[in-house]
Amino acid sequence: QVQLVESGGGLEQPGGSLRLSCVASGSSFSNYVMDWYRQAPGKQREYVATITSRGITNYADSTKGRFTISRDNTKNTLYLQMNSLKPGDTAVYYCHVIVANREYWGQGTQVTVSS
Repeated sequence: QVQLVESGGGLEQPGGSLRLSCVASGSSFSNYVMDWYRQAPGKQREYVATITSRGITNYADSTKGRFTISRDNTKNTLYLQMNSLKPGDTAVYYCHVIVANREYWGQGTQVTVSS
């Protein structure tokens, strides 16, 4: 079983930056492919970004060039650096992993972008 705990959300003005963190339990974090997803009010959960165990990254078109996913395997931590934030980025952000064909989600962290 894997536990994921996100943090770092908050209220930010348009154009600002936030860094989200997700700490994972267990000793196999370095082997995991990790993702970020988000869910805005009244909308379905949507994909944000992925990082493989080798550090290869992929982004949704809506976040490419503004968001950066990274990981620190020594700390079992996944990050999402979010720059040039827009009101449309307002959502609950979740980290996600699939281990042994089972999905795990964190509890989410709220990001609100508003002036």
